[in-house]
Amino acid sequence: MHISFTPMRREDRLELSKADDVLTINGETFDFSPLSEGSTLPQDAVSCDWLASDVERVDGVIQLTLILPHGANAGEETLFPAPIEALNGPILLPPYTLDDREV
Repeated sequence: MHISFTPMRREDRLELSKADDVLTINGETFDFSPLSEGSTLPQDAVSCDWLASDVERVDGVIQLTLILPHGANAGEETLFPAPIEALNGPILLPPYTLDDREV
């Protein structure tokens, strides 16, 4: 699964996990396995406030963009997140905010 991100300042957090073509977002499961090769599922057909794009299957891979929430003092890796190729299991996201402690 290829996941891109659109950063957005939000108070809520995002927790993701993946099992094959099933993506779990904050405990809610989205099964994209019925999506056939070359097909597109419009964003508005998926009841998910975190989804920021249509969902497509290209070369057998589910591709989508999610909103990546961040705090007021987020770092560059969160403000300019790289796309990821998600493996099965929990998905590690960039940090929500920088550590406010002085170094």
